[in-house]
Amino acid sequence: MITSALEGRHVRISEVLVENLHGPRGIWTATPRYSWVLDAGSGTGQSAYQLEVVDARRGATQWTSGEVVSDQSVLVTHGGDPLVSNGEYLVRVRVRAGGVWSEWAQAAFATALLRREDWVAPFVVPVQVPISADGPSRVDGDWAPPVHDGPPESRLRPAKYLRHSFHLASTPVRARLFATAHGVYAAEVNGVPVSDETLAPGYESYDRLLSVQAYDLSGRVHGGQNTLGIVLGDGWYGGRIDFTGTSAQYGDTLSAGWQLCVEYTDGTNEIVVPGTGVVSTDAGPIRYSDLFIGERYDARHALAGWSTPHFDDTSWTTVAIAEAPEHLVPFIGEPVRPIQELSVQEVITTPSGDTVLDFGQVIAGRVRISVTGPRGAVVTLEHSEVLDAHGEFFMNIAGFNKDQTDVYVMAGDPRGETWKPLFAFHGFRFVRVSGLTDASRPEQFRAVVVASDLRASGDLQTSDPAITRLHQNAVWSQRANFLAIPTDCPQRERVGWTGDLQVFAPSAVRNMHSLNFLRRWLRNVRADQDADGLVPVIVPVPPFMHSLSAELADDPLLSIKAAAGWGDAITLVPWTLYQRYGDRQILAENYDAMAAWVDRQARVAASGLPARLHHKDLDPQTRSRQRYLWNSEASFGDWNAPSVKAEDASLEHLLDAARTTGEVIAPLFHLRSTELLAKASRVLGMTGDADRYESHAERIRDAFAGEYLDTQGNLLVETQGTYVLALAFDAVPEHQQAHAMRRLVELVHAAGDHLDTGFLSVPYLLDVLWDGGERELARTILWQRSAPGWLYAVDRGATTIWEEWAAIAPDGTVGHASFNHYAFGCVDDWLYRRIGGLQCTAPGYRRFRVEPDLDAPLAWAEAHEDTPQGRAAVRWERLDETVELTVTVPGGVAADVRLSAGWSAANRSDGAEAFTLGPGTHRVLAHRA
Repeated sequence: MITSALEGRHVRISEVLVENLHGPRGIWTATPRYSWVLDAGSGTGQSAYQLEVVDARRGATQWTSGEVVSDQSVLVTHGGDPLVSNGEYLVRVRVRAGGVWSEWAQAAFATALLRREDWVAPFVVPVQVPISADGPSRVDGDWAPPVHDGPPESRLRPAKYLRHSFHLASTPVRARLFATAHGVYAAEVNGVPVSDETLAPGYESYDRLLSVQAYDLSGRVHGGQNTLGIVLGDGWYGGRIDFTGTSAQYGDTLSAGWQLCVEYTDGTNEIVVPGTGVVSTDAGPIRYSDLFIGERYDARHALAGWSTPHFDDTSWTTVAIAEAPEHLVPFIGEPVRPIQELSVQEVITTPSGDTVLDFGQVIAGRVRISVTGPRGAVVTLEHSEVLDAHGEFFMNIAGFNKDQTDVYVMAGDPRGETWKPLFAFHGFRFVRVSGLTDASRPEQFRAVVVASDLRASGDLQTSDPAITRLHQNAVWSQRANFLAIPTDCPQRERVGWTGDLQVFAPSAVRNMHSLNFLRRWLRNVRADQDADGLVPVIVPVPPFMHSLSAELADDPLLSIKAAAGWGDAITLVPWTLYQRYGDRQILAENYDAMAAWVDRQARVAASGLPARLHHKDLDPQTRSRQRYLWNSEASFGDWNAPSVKAEDASLEHLLDAARTTGEVIAPLFHLRSTELLAKASRVLGMTGDADRYESHAERIRDAFAGEYLDTQGNLLVETQGTYVLALAFDAVPEHQQAHAMRRLVELVHAAGDHLDTGFLSVPYLLDVLWDGGERELARTILWQRSAPGWLYAVDRGATTIWEEWAAIAPDGTVGHASFNHYAFGCVDDWLYRRIGGLQCTAPGYRRFRVEPDLDAPLAWAEAHEDTPQGRAAVRWERLDETVELTVTVPGGVAADVRLSAGWSAANRSDGAEAFTLGPGTHRVLAHRA
């Protein structure tokens, strides 16, 4: 029989979450959902629960669920009166399992300002020179670089320092600060930072929404005089952003707003808001800060004690007062923070004599320096992800205003000086240091990793260091690019390409608790969606793209508005989140946007034809089929397919290839989105919508087969990617699937058993081969050591996922590419499922499949995921002629074990290849049947 271990008889709750967060201080809803996880050793499933919510201010029970007979432990909706803004609460829960009630477990949380009318403060506008619009321009249909008359300090502006001194009648028992800005800000109270958060409020669709952050200042303000200090930088609002590097896209004037809500011991409340007594200066040490260019800090201008009550601010200037924006909303999810520090692995002297620091890992972040030197000495830090073939410092990104350079001017303090940028971050591994007489001591420097503070939720390890490193590279790329929004890269563009995110999302949700981070981004997607349902290819949409809409009409790249596989993020990402977390609300929040996108696809399909059919006399059958095929709009197609770039890497050629594959790929994504919308409709109980979209999906499928497949099953456009997507989305009739699979295999062999798939098809390649019986070929592609292939970069020392398969050529030539681009890291999802053996099969991981590839060229592999129900884990290891499989199943969950073909369970009396396991830790011995 299979052995199992149920450690302990009494159930224990290991964690309590509010909206999937630990102790959030600014929850964004009046009816939050509560979740709890049973300790892994509890052994038995929950049969009942009891919830209580206590108003911490009044000490009174706000709601009690009573004893509820249910095994639900995830996202239990608050059932009492709606919570109030700026409330303090305690949620308590206990469960019954095996007839025994657990001890109570609890978590404290607080609510944000839940209604717009709860914000009563104005915005303050410091005196400032407006930000100049600095970026490329269009000249005769081409891009011309900006004209710069001098170094950054001559054209960028200093950060703004604001002081708000206020008096409190007595020391409050509670104090909470709510703040936001047009720009990025950092707040201090009485000389101490209010939080370790950075780059607040983050990157958003500022014209349509602006998030408000919440900070607990209880115990940090007191009766008498207090001072709140705010530093304002350009950030995403006014600084240089997107692939153009253009500034002042959302506005040319920075401002900030805040209100301090205090409660005194007698129960009275006061709201402190800024007014004309707020003063500001730009004479502080941050002489400029820009996300792309970098930051210059002159320590000679340091304002010692500037955010304390006794600082002399008589030379500062009174601010202007403005109305707060109407579109203020509570912040959702996890803030950006410094999350890790790395030490220098090597101090390199390059052949040309430069001093370069190697931190051993490509990251997004900043460098902290601890140095000593004469007053006025200038230390310059230049950041890059790679050295060139000769070991020289190499700026691997190209574009306008992409300096990635920080500058520190010393005050001359003999005790030493420590500094790191406040409002800049860079993508880098290597840092060229100049201006220090001795930069050889590695302890002078630390790399500070900056990211949205998502909790880790999964990991994968194997006996093959290259496969393990591939997984780790995907995690590091996710960490660097999940920074305020999901970006494509943390150095060159730093924008939210929707296509990049949708292909990586299934991997992202395994590695990190991504639900609220992506919920916040999806709020921006909905905000930026056009009235006709169009979802932009980048979210937030850089206003530069709107302001030049007429001029961009002739741009072959930027004129693409409704790209297949990019706009479909609005259906694919919510469905991925629902599957992983079981959160129906994520579907409800996005349902209208999903439907608007799919309906738009259908309208365009009904009224348009692809370019190749223009001016042709079409027979009625063709015309009828074309009405269901979304194929007439410009698209990126299967972007970045290797053979296309190998043939001709020019943008014109890439776009020609995109148009060629795009006509076939676009209707496939319309099919996929329509089917997912139908599924979402069923989940939400909208049966009429579900029936309608299911019927429409079948019409798309039939039309696709009639227009793009010949009688044998050959596609009109034959690439690996087109076959992969047609098979993955079940668009090939059953009687033609075997032939289509043979053609795909022939194309793979013709490429030397290498992948030749682009952004959109690569996530599905290995699964299509695997499910089509070509498992050895799938393994060959995964373990391929030459380019294009995943392990090529690993073998060349990659510590993140590269944008280009051969960003470093076999001869060592280094290309101008991003070395931190997670899109091709989408294989990580496959590694979890096929190598680790963990596959979620019911929403929220209420059921999962255990099906590792026991024939993979590995001695062992292990994977785990912290699911909403608790930790699910699989480890398999070869023991002579058998394999030992260890499976951990959380309480209330079932695991369906499927051994690889030709294997059976040696320690089961029936020798089965497939069986189901309940909660606990189980050990299975498998041998070849």
